Amino acid sequence: MSALPLIVPDWPLPPNLRAVQTTRAGGVSTGPWQSLNLALHTGDDPAAVHRNRSLLAAALDLPRLPVWPTQVHGVAVAEATGMTGAVEADAVIARAPGQVCGVQTADCLPVLFATLDGREIAAAHAGWRGLAGGVLEATLDALGYPPTEVTAWLGPAIGPEAFEVGPEVRAGFVGPDAEAADAFRPGTGDRWFADIYRLARLRLERAGLREIHGGGRCTHAEPATFFSYRRDGPCGRMATLIWRVA
Repeated sequence: MSALPLIVPDWPLPPNLRAVQTTRAGGVSTGPWQSLNLALHTGDDPAAVHRNRSLLAAALDLPRLPVWPTQVHGVAVAEATGMTGAVEADAVIARAPGQVCGVQTADCLPVLFATLDGREIAAAHAGWRGLAGGVLEATLDALGYPPTEVTAWLGPAIGPEAFEVGPEVRAGFVGPDAEAADAFRPGTGDRWFADIYRLARLRLERAGLREIHGGGRCTHAEPATFFSYRRDGPCGRMATLIWRVA
C-alpha cells in the first residue's frame, strides 16, 4: 500500500474487497493529536486534519475517503450513498463499487462486515452504549443477508485490563443475557473490568455469525500505535475502513 504505518486486517475477504485500520502515526498533527488524527471534532487544527485525510486517501489510492457520519453512540445505520457528515449514525453500509465505509475510534470498538459474496460491506462504531443497544445487530439487519453469509472483523479497542466500568454498564449487558457475565471481572469497589471483544463476539454469535475475526489489541496499552481517550483525554481518532473495488 503506502509508507503510512497502516494495519491490514488478518481477515479472509473476497478478492474484490479491501480493508485497513489506521494507527496514530504518519500524519502532520501535533500536540495531543499527534500525528495522523482523522477527526475534525477533537479540537485539532482543521487544516492538519484535512491534510491527514489527503495523505490517507493517497496512501490507499482512493479518489476520496468516506464521509464519516456524526457518531452518537446509538444504533442508527446509514447508507453510504449520498451521506453527509450531518447524518447521525454509528454504522454505514455500502452496496456498490467505489463506496468506502468507515468509522472513527479512540477506545470504542470498530467492527467491519462483509458478505461472503463481496457485494455488500459495512462499518460499525460500538462503544458500550451502542453495543448494548444493538448497533451490531442493526448493521446485520441492514445488510439484508443471512448472518451465515456475513463475516466480521473486530478492530483495535480498549482491552479488558484497562476498561473499568460502573455497575450500570454490567447490568446493561448481564440483565438481558446472563452469559455476558463471563465478560466482566471485579474491579475497584463496585466497578468491573469489561471485555468489549467478548461482549461483541457474544452478540454476533447470538445473531448467527459463524465467521468472526480480529480482536485482542488494546488501544490503552499501546500509546505509540493508537489514540486512547481514556488514557490521554483529548486526542485524535483512528479510522477503520472497508471498500469494494469491483
